[in-house]
Amino acid sequence: MVREELVQDIEERISELRQEEKILSERIASLEELLKQTRECDEDELGRLADRFRGNVNGGTESDGERPIPEGHASEKITEGCLVIEGGAFRGGAYDSGVLDCLMVNDINFQCVLGVSAGAITGLDYMSGQIGRSARLNIGFRHDPRYVGYKALYSDKSLVGFTFLYDTYNEIEPFDEDFFKRKSRRFITVATDMHTGKPSFFERGKCRSIKRAVRASASMPLVTKPVVMNGVPYLDGGCSDKIPYDWALEQGFEKIVVIRTREREYRKKAISKAERKALETVYRRFPDFIRSAAASNDQYNTQCEELERLEKEGRLMILEPKTPVTIGRLESDMEKIKALYWQGYRETEEALERLREYLA
Repeated sequence: MVREELVQDIEERISELRQEEKILSERIASLEELLKQTRECDEDELGRLADRFRGNVNGGTESDGERPIPEGHASEKITEGCLVIEGGAFRGGAYDSGVLDCLMVNDINFQCVLGVSAGAITGLDYMSGQIGRSARLNIGFRHDPRYVGYKALYSDKSLVGFTFLYDTYNEIEPFDEDFFKRKSRRFITVATDMHTGKPSFFERGKCRSIKRAVRASASMPLVTKPVVMNGVPYLDGGCSDKIPYDWALEQGFEKIVVIRTREREYRKKAISKAERKALETVYRRFPDFIRSAAASNDQYNTQCEELERLEKEGRLMILEPKTPVTIGRLESDMEKIKALYWQGYRETEEALERLREYLA
């Protein structure tokens, strides 16, 4: 037994060191590219490149945790194309908001935004142009029971308090409704119709309440009361379409960028018998929803394969974590949430040149 435990410990340490080696190699490559740009850039670009250098030097998670969340407002410049944002509760909220803040800081404001679950929530602040707002909410109020916990469960019948999200926090840091409602951009979210088990898409300006639709999109099954719209009950969009890039393809967008919240190699396991039994017990009146939710992990794995193929063909581009994401859906460790936010921000900085080439 001692031998087995020692072998396992050594193997884990080797794996950790290899991962650190990979990260170091990627950072060196990023610095070499930054050096090249600094030698060739105009004087007015030096400030931005200096900020990128400081971000790279302080790129480890310990230093990231001490960096202030960026502030400010996005410009009115619009980038043609569609941005698709995957969810994943606090995993999605942390990584997505880091990516989105970096995009706004660098004047990349997509004309069309489609978010699912937590990706829809962070997408609201991206559309309102408020840099750092989602991060300040998740980092500053994760342990507030009105946002996550018993008060949210009491007031909203949900583990996440949408009353706090939409109303209370709006008093702390007002949501820029005017910027959000600009007609030059589109915002869409997806929720799962419990009668059919199929995804339903809701667009700002074409549905009664886009924020209620976002709430439906982010309402996790088994722990959240369904959201009823026009007499139809809805739950998490991820139950039927975890990465809804097909919608963007069907809409005919030539440029599509997909934000994933798991590393490229990640695949989901089929749901357990216990999970299936829970779905059948709680939602026995909605057999199509049960089938869709039970098959959603297999569908996700198929989507991952398809996304990689489409990226190789140049049809879309993926922004995703370079290293395994280990935080939970309702993560309470603030240092992990901060680190994942800065990972999303930093990795997007490193991908900016490739992103701009794709969008050109």
